[in-house]
Amino acid sequence: MAFKENEIVAKQEEVCLKYGADFLSAPFNSIIGVALDTFTEESKPVNGLRHPSGSPNGNGWYIWAGEYSSDTDFFKPVHINHLLEIYPQALKYLGLAPGWRFLLGDNNYEDVWFDADLLNI
Repeated sequence: MAFKENEIVAKQEEVCLKYGADFLSAPFNSIIGVALDTFTEESKPVNGLRHPSGSPNGNGWYIWAGEYSSDTDFFKPVHINHLLEIYPQALKYLGLAPGWRFLLGDNNYEDVWFDADLLNI
């Protein structure tokens, strides 16, 4: 998959329009938390959620596959552009503003929703 940032941003804007969500850019050089050890070829479901960003280089996104863990080392800091190698299907959701979540499963299952509790962390 060739990296074309403008095409990915256009898809992010489409997702926001589809779900009535505000668009908030997540720059491709910014940091997200990814549970790297959870991603295998059979990794499902894939979860993503966005908190308000608490750091200048972060954007508030956390992504994992399968079961969530509260272990302190569950998430690793990763630049967004590395999702092209890890799980590129998640890129189109990263324009959703803080408070939004997504869940991706088998057979093209997709659920996107707003969770106000994410804004209080």
